Amino acid sequence: VQLVESGGGLVQPGGSLRLSCAASGFTFRSYHMSWYRRAPGKERELVAIGRAGGSTNYAESVKDRFTISRDIAKKTVYLQMNSLKPEDTAVYYCNARWNGLEYWGQGTQVTVSS
Repeated sequence: VQLVESGGGLVQPGGSLRLSCAASGFTFRSYHMSWYRRAPGKERELVAIGRAGGSTNYAESVKDRFTISRDIAKKTVYLQMNSLKPEDTAVYYCNARWNGLEYWGQGTQVTVSS
């Protein structure tokens, strides 16, 4: 099983990034896919979840700015992040969960700074 994130980097406030998480080794379409983040000195928090059935939920702090989506054929989940703020700076992690099974990616750094 592998979850490999990419797309992080340095961006100015107000900018955009799209994170990708490529999955392998499990039945991607059956899993709920989520993005979490951990900012320096803070606990890990759930940013967005895209359930296998298609519903989505977002943290209040990113609602209307971030969008989670998945491409089943590519076995990839995305996080489109717009109107980025310095407080969005964190390591972002991809998570897959289903029926008591759970997998994590290694994380990708997002830094929002001028």
